[in-house]
Amino acid sequence: MKDDKEMSKNRKRNLIERLNSGPVICAEGFLFEIERRGYMSSGEFVPMVSLEHPEALENLHRDYQHSGSDVVQAFTYNGHREKMRVIGKEDLLEPLNRAALKIAKKVADNPIGKEPNLMAGNISNSNIWNDKDKSKNKEVEKMFSEMVSWAVDEGADMLIGETFYYAEEAYTALKVMKKSGLPSVVTIAPMAQNIMRDGVSIVDTCKELEQRGGDVVGMNCFRGPATMMPYIKEIRKALKCHVAALPINLRTTEEHPTFFNLPDNNGCTCHSPYKTAFPTALDPMQCNRYEIGKFAKEAFDLGVNYLGVCCLANPMLIRQVAEAVGLTVPSSKYREKMENHMLFGTGKRIPNHQKDYADKA
Repeated sequence: MKDDKEMSKNRKRNLIERLNSGPVICAEGFLFEIERRGYMSSGEFVPMVSLEHPEALENLHRDYQHSGSDVVQAFTYNGHREKMRVIGKEDLLEPLNRAALKIAKKVADNPIGKEPNLMAGNISNSNIWNDKDKSKNKEVEKMFSEMVSWAVDEGADMLIGETFYYAEEAYTALKVMKKSGLPSVVTIAPMAQNIMRDGVSIVDTCKELEQRGGDVVGMNCFRGPATMMPYIKEIRKALKCHVAALPINLRTTEEHPTFFNLPDNNGCTCHSPYKTAFPTALDPMQCNRYEIGKFAKEAFDLGVNYLGVCCLANPMLIRQVAEAVGLTVPSSKYREKMENHMLFGTGKRIPNHQKDYADKA
């Protein structure tokens, strides 16, 4: 029979225990990376990949795991009943959700880092929430409830409710998640008017989420580091619970605080055929890895322990977040080693005629 010390060593720490002792990294933003890899239609953004190419989704989870993500978040974003109705595949709703959850669970149960991963069920903005139509909002609550029940069935360790731009929808998501008894993360994503669509301020929304029992409250998506950080500072000051900060990988600005109408002023010679650069022509506005790392370090120094990247994330950026807050992860073995570069290297084996030519290259 195992003694108490050995049992304690083998026990998986829950989300709150981990946050109380240090940073927890969460890779989000599956939509753009799965689309970039060729397994999803942009614009439509429905996660059929869990049914059609499960190996591709598993590989992405493992890439994020390798890069330091402590949370394996089931890819059910936009996998709700309403979105499945939009594409005429409502009959695949439960199979899609359960497949995504099983894939996440499989990866989480086979960690490669120092500690077992946490598998997270996921619910998100429904896009039909309407503060003037209570019948629609009851429908949204039912949608959330069925997705949470499937996540619990499939062994989720925690739940994430994300990308809410209506305060009341975020409150409803939290209410549903709280019934499960699992740790809950709720992140909001206010649009360019810098207020929730139902008129509640960003900070007041987060304060209310904390008061209603949110374990982790904060922001994700829509905003890059520059236009998310000012609110993260306010939220951290106003809340006592753990705070989350997961920006998108784009240089959003005060004039264009979200990616929906972010213009390409970088000398583009072939613009998107759509009204905006979003969602298919955002590439030139991406942050570099050091900007993402700087955001993570600044947030961490404020006392924000739940960190990651949302849309336009990639494994390299997740590693950057982890390393910025002092972590060494499996992929740290492959971080840049410029001392061995053919032009910019400093090693003895780099010829001087190469080093001397570097500023002319």
